[in-house]
Amino acid sequence: MANESQIMHEITPLMSRDALYIADRRKSEFTYPIHNHEVFELNFVEHASGVRRIVGDSCEIIGDYDLVLITSPKLEHVWEQHQCTSQEVREITIQFNFGTDDNDFFAKNPFVSISDMIKEARKGLCFPLEAILKVYHELDTLSQEQDNFRMVMRFLNILHQLSLCKNTRTLATTSYAKMDVEDDSKRVLKVKKYISENYQDELKLETLADIANMSKSAFSRFFKLHTGRTLSDYIIDIRMGFATRRLVDTADSIANISFQCGYNNLSNFNRIFKKKKGCSPSEFRENYHKVRRII
Repeated sequence: MANESQIMHEITPLMSRDALYIADRRKSEFTYPIHNHEVFELNFVEHASGVRRIVGDSCEIIGDYDLVLITSPKLEHVWEQHQCTSQEVREITIQFNFGTDDNDFFAKNPFVSISDMIKEARKGLCFPLEAILKVYHELDTLSQEQDNFRMVMRFLNILHQLSLCKNTRTLATTSYAKMDVEDDSKRVLKVKKYISENYQDELKLETLADIANMSKSAFSRFFKLHTGRTLSDYIIDIRMGFATRRLVDTADSIANISFQCGYNNLSNFNRIFKKKKGCSPSEFRENYHKVRRII
């Protein structure tokens, strides 16, 4: 399971006035790093047998169909390529932010089963095949719905059907706790937090060493000792994770994405991206066929 300092906090496209964010994509590779986010997420994966799914302290190899609801902003999760060789993976991600407080929508009596499900899904909730089959048609066609009101109603129906399922199981354990952090590794945690919040800007070794209260040379050795990676490799991985999501989720130009993830030189960005991903940013984008809706 992931150390907290290795988890990327995702800033999702869902704005406060939006109801849903739907990403319906076909792909052959899972590249997004382990992460968490403030909004709730229902994630469906099809034809991805051999993928490794990590949710909190749960680690499982999935079959051809996988459906998980996650409603905790602190619960890290990722779907990793692992042993999956399928070239026809489909992933449907639906993010929403309907709360469960006393004055929120799902707190009303007609939605009690959904509210209970959302609370249980704070540990990550996995649905059995029988539940997936009940909502498969709605999931399959949801992103094609042209009427926004009907789309929300259809999504509520999906949640309702899932909330009635009796054979769900939680993934992360109730007692799941982060590993104790020694005084020295707290320095690395502090640096990683700074990197995750400032990766768009120039990151100087001197600045990061100052945060850890160490000399530059000592900090470089210390960081590699505690993470197994050089500082530059770690920063590149963080930036590449951001870049791949922007390539998939937006129509931003590659030059703009390069600037957004901390590279002022486009050719340098292209070179590093190809080295890490095995293809150019434009080729990576072309490999992802995606229907994207925000309403």
